[in-house]
Amino acid sequence: MNSSALPLKTPLGTPKDSPESAVTATATAIATPKAPLEPTGLTPTRRRLLMVGFFVLVMAVWHFAVLLLEVSPLIFPGPWAVARALVELFQSGEIVKHLGVTLYEILAGFAFGAIFGLVLGALIGQSALLEAVLYPYVVAFQTVPKVAVAPLFVLWFGFDTTSKVVITATIVFFPVLANTIVGLRSAPRDQIELMKAFTASPWHVFRMVRLPQSLPYVFAGLDIGIVLAVIGAIVGEFVGAQAGLGYLILQRNFSMDAAGMFAILVVLSLIGLVLHSLMKFIARRVIFWTDAFTDLSRGA
Repeated sequence: MNSSALPLKTPLGTPKDSPESAVTATATAIATPKAPLEPTGLTPTRRRLLMVGFFVLVMAVWHFAVLLLEVSPLIFPGPWAVARALVELFQSGEIVKHLGVTLYEILAGFAFGAIFGLVLGALIGQSALLEAVLYPYVVAFQTVPKVAVAPLFVLWFGFDTTSKVVITATIVFFPVLANTIVGLRSAPRDQIELMKAFTASPWHVFRMVRLPQSLPYVFAGLDIGIVLAVIGAIVGEFVGAQAGLGYLILQRNFSMDAAGMFAILVVLSLIGLVLHSLMKFIARRVIFWTDAFTDLSRGA
């Protein structure tokens, strides 16, 4: 008999092509699934390793560039000097008070600017008359550089946190307003006409059609506003302040402490990242029916 016609045997004596071996292989594949791939084509572990590797690469290039080019630490410090300055800021407790002041200015200014932008945007978004009367003035005010009017706010509201909150609110206001108007007018016309055909009141049309359709745009404006709020607070503190991270940057600038300035900038960047992530988290929970705030790098 030709030995090549005999079925191959597994180590347990079961033919390799038997139904039992196929069922076992299928069960094993189901029991041990592969790690799901993200839209990037990577597993979550590989993506995290890539992010860490990129950070290490940037730090290494920064370190050796400063070292080989013999750049003075008074002009451009290396990453280790910045890390030491950051640790010293927290160990001394000096940054705690200033961090609290800046966070208050950011959050309070964002709250006032967002509320005002939402209310005015809701009114303009449903009234052509208000758009014709008010919106040109709003745009004209927005075109004025906030750095130019910041000294006026400090003059009017003083050197305390009130002037910084007002400056932050004026910066946050316009992106929230513009996105709210666009969002309210993005509602499908056929749905609005259907609601009116069933004798729905303007309030019901707003609540059941316009508002749900506008929420992705509104949260996009809020996401932009929360990041701009950090800039607004620091601009106000640069103009005139008695406390805050911007005030601390100016102190470090006067003392030629570039490493300390970089350390405070790192803190500000972390604040912006945390607030941005928090806003995206809230948006995904509130407008769960849309993929507008899906993190494309993670697929969630």
